Amino acid sequence: MFNSEMPPTMMPVKVNDNAKTVLSKRYYRKDGNGEPIEDATSMFWRVASAIAAEEAKYDKSPFKVEKLAREFFDLMTEFKFLPNSPTLMNAGTDLGQLAACFVLPVGDSMEEIFDGVKHAALIHKSGGGTGFSFSRLRHKDARVGSTGGVASGPLSFLRIFNTATEQVKQGGTRRGANMGILRVDHPDIIEFIRAKERDGDLNNFNLSVALTEKFMQAVEKNEEYDLVAPHSGETKARLKAREVFNMLVQKAWESGDPGIIFLDRINRDNPTPALGEIESTNPCGEQPLLPYEACNLGSINLALVYKDGEDHGIDWKELKRIVHLSVRFLDNVIDASRYPLDRIGEMVRTNRKIGLGVMGWADLLFQLGIPYDSQEALSLAERVMKFVNDESKAASKKLAKERGEFPAYKESTYGQRNLGPYRNATTTTIAPTGTLSIIGACSSGVEPLFALSFARHVMDGEKLVESNPYFKQALIDSGSYSDKLMDEVAQKGSINKIEHLPDDLKRVYVTAMEIEPEWHLKMQAAFQRHTDNAVSKTVNLPNSASKEDIYNIYWMAYEQGCKGVTVYRDGSKSTQVLCTGEGSKAQDEKDKGAKVVQDRPDVIYGFTQKVETGLGVMYLTVNEVDGRPFEVFATIGKSGRSITAKAEAIGRLVSLALRSGVAVREVVAQLKGIGGEHPVFRKKGMIMSIPDAIAWVFEQRYLGADELVPGATNDLANPKCPDCGNELIFQEGCFICGGCGYTKCG
Repeated sequence: MFNSEMPPTMMPVKVNDNAKTVLSKRYYRKDGNGEPIEDATSMFWRVASAIAAEEAKYDKSPFKVEKLAREFFDLMTEFKFLPNSPTLMNAGTDLGQLAACFVLPVGDSMEEIFDGVKHAALIHKSGGGTGFSFSRLRHKDARVGSTGGVASGPLSFLRIFNTATEQVKQGGTRRGANMGILRVDHPDIIEFIRAKERDGDLNNFNLSVALTEKFMQAVEKNEEYDLVAPHSGETKARLKAREVFNMLVQKAWESGDPGIIFLDRINRDNPTPALGEIESTNPCGEQPLLPYEACNLGSINLALVYKDGEDHGIDWKELKRIVHLSVRFLDNVIDASRYPLDRIGEMVRTNRKIGLGVMGWADLLFQLGIPYDSQEALSLAERVMKFVNDESKAASKKLAKERGEFPAYKESTYGQRNLGPYRNATTTTIAPTGTLSIIGACSSGVEPLFALSFARHVMDGEKLVESNPYFKQALIDSGSYSDKLMDEVAQKGSINKIEHLPDDLKRVYVTAMEIEPEWHLKMQAAFQRHTDNAVSKTVNLPNSASKEDIYNIYWMAYEQGCKGVTVYRDGSKSTQVLCTGEGSKAQDEKDKGAKVVQDRPDVIYGFTQKVETGLGVMYLTVNEVDGRPFEVFATIGKSGRSITAKAEAIGRLVSLALRSGVAVREVVAQLKGIGGEHPVFRKKGMIMSIPDAIAWVFEQRYLGADELVPGATNDLANPKCPDCGNELIFQEGCFICGGCGYTKCG
């Protein structure tokens, strides 16, 4: 029997400081006090031994469990392959939920809708993200036969799902993330497109509109198209397709929401159409799934297959070995995982979908001296991904001979075309690798670098300049390296405007915002051509980009065969993210005074002060973050009274101002002296009203010596991670922190 205890001769795994921070905060098992009880070595062995143990189920396996565990361990600790975060977190633990993404159906009845809410809560509690299509729900004001009433529409129920996620994420192993999708021919599509116009609405959802080819053809011909009631098939209205498409472009220009997916193209690649139509994707959009399906993902680090002197500088033999071992690992994950619903477990084991992808692409190009925005890079992307896809299929065929084909094989497109047995219905996906790339010390996914050098905040306010290692070595090799130059690059983020650097360096070491949008899209399309599922990729646009630019990108994505597209115009979100000093302008001139609303930490402490007012005793609770006020709760009188509502409203607005970075002095200046009908005297003056009382507490607590508590700098010019204070970037369709691994998408 396999002994899963770590061999005493195991050498300690070395990780850099960034990886130590991420692993300690998010991945290591912890004791009752929240302190880590494992390190990188024991964590990777825990995962390797748990996944390898599944090999014992298969008599025809060429591996002994002990040997395979060591191979899996070496594969991960050499950072040539890493599985998705839930596998690293939960393999070998009591929770045992190893899948990253799930899709749940939302049927057109109260029972089905609230089953969806319940099932999503269970998934979020276990650390997974969920995707939903709300396209089956009847439109707003449609008649409900069972009650004689009218339906409230998809948006009302989407808000219920959002609220449920808000509550559940407090107790989950990581934040719950959702994708909400609506077909473009649903009668409520306009309301859906505009659903996130108000900042903060549906904050736990990414939204995407499912575009059909019929709709896209109507856009091209400038024709109208039908809006169809899903419960009856009746045409309820007609809209001009181009006007709807332009509205999608407008919203993408404003904030990036909603995104788009190409539904018919996704379903053309559905390997098991007999089991149903694909309606939705996971939260970041790269994994289309049938209802109740889940997918286990992993990524190969392409930076580590570079080999000088080999064909195109790539060790193809080693890449083949990594692919085959990774496919075996991911197939074992399916068996090892405990799924939150029995129906999900059944569906997963019916199709056995895995999603092997890549990261470190930009680092590989740096080593090869190939610019990201070049035809040479596109050609190599196709060749590399075709190789990964082909070898993953070969590995799946080999597993099918050892273990048997996936149960739905005969009904699948593979079986119908007699392509030979496969163990897995899909094998490739290019997923976001935000935290995985920090652990692996490589560039993220197939994205270009956001900055060549950046300043990372460490203890006591100190900043540590960190640089891409290949860029740093290139400067040394060219004789250009100096500490002064590195500081300048950290400030600017790029070398485009730095004089006295070789032109060939400037051509190769380009960053995301320097690459023309069409090259971002071309790169996504190149990888998509040889990927079963979809590609997580952000098309970065400068703040000056026009709506026409986004229109062209959307159309280009449709023409080039992408399954969806995410665009981000720099400075378009209220939580604008810049990771360098000069990255680009934060907003249009009219929005330059806007503030960033910080997320609330899971745990927060403060004080409650009793204040006598002319309307009764007020209890003012002020919670703090880093020694400064973060939120306020004003309570006076019994619930239901008008004065209680006013106190609560003032507290909410003050909290919003504080969380948006407004200085305490500014809050006091607005509230102090507001008169009321029942002023009262205190030892040091008069309390005029409830707002005046709040100002008085703030003055006493925070404005001594006429100085504010340090902080309140998180505005549009310098936004920060809510967990560690480091600067964020927007890539792979989500906000991520390079310092601690925080991500808004779970």
